Amino acid sequence: MGLTIGVDIGGTKIAAGVVDESGTILSTSKVPTPPTPQGVVDAIADAVRSCGEGVGAEAVGIGAAGYVDDKRATVLFAPNINWRHEALKDKVEQRVGLPVVVENDANAAAWGEYRFGAGAGHEDVVCITLGTGLGGGIVMGGRLYRGRFGIAGEFGHIRIVPDGLLCGCGSQGCWEQYASGRALVRYARQRASASPDAAAVLLSLGDGTPEGIDGRHVSAAARQGDPVAIDSFRELARWAGAGLADLASLFDPAAFIVGGGVSDEGDLVLEPIRKSFRRWLVGSRYRPHAQVLAAQLGGRAGLVGAADLARQG
Repeated sequence: MGLTIGVDIGGTKIAAGVVDESGTILSTSKVPTPPTPQGVVDAIADAVRSCGEGVGAEAVGIGAAGYVDDKRATVLFAPNINWRHEALKDKVEQRVGLPVVVENDANAAAWGEYRFGAGAGHEDVVCITLGTGLGGGIVMGGRLYRGRFGIAGEFGHIRIVPDGLLCGCGSQGCWEQYASGRALVRYARQRASASPDAAAVLLSLGDGTPEGIDGRHVSAAARQGDPVAIDSFRELARWAGAGLADLASLFDPAAFIVGGGVSDEGDLVLEPIRKSFRRWLVGSRYRPHAQVLAAQLGGRAGLVGAADLARQG
């Protein structure tokens, strides 16, 4: 199969792109994300038709944030779009006239990184995305591991703190409450409230109050050497690295690939993650260590990965 179309469904926009066999995006189309589930289906079809007109694309891959069934056809549960058993494959196929594959968005991003990014050259990789929440994907033996029901890799909802912080999923102590963009902002606000003098740069970037701090402020302040912002990144990294150590006990991959918006800060967050990973890895002194690598495709990973999964069939 030659050209395929990948679709990445975001909170504010839906992006579609024509992708060739080398993972290169040849053309793109973006439309606003509608507020209704049915509107999202229509918008996906519009974006696919817009970018694919006249190019001879042969299939469509869609990355959706939520639980996707084992047939890669139905979104069982997507809290941000309010999809419940949404027959997305059939609905989009009817509108665009092409075969459609639906995949979890983090799985699609993991596959994109494995095929065309940081995972190239490795057969066994585990990806985590440190964004607003925490997602992940597993490639073992060169194959995307989805589990019996298609829902493997939901790392953000592994409970790492018994009776810990309440998560949006309804559980308590989930990993993403301690290692995610939301967690980073919470750490920064707490520390700025306790030590406002040390957080002078951080507070100055917002409205002067801890409540006015957001993720952009934490990143900018850390780059300027603000100690509270840097310590907030280190706290996130401590939890992220400890979680990777647990995943190493489960999967023993050659490499962990860390993506998502938080990872854009590079070694500011990656080096502390590596340090924490080594600290908590069982038998660390006596066993090989998986590499902890920065994702390379950035925001393109999900679109490119979804397109390539459609090519795989």
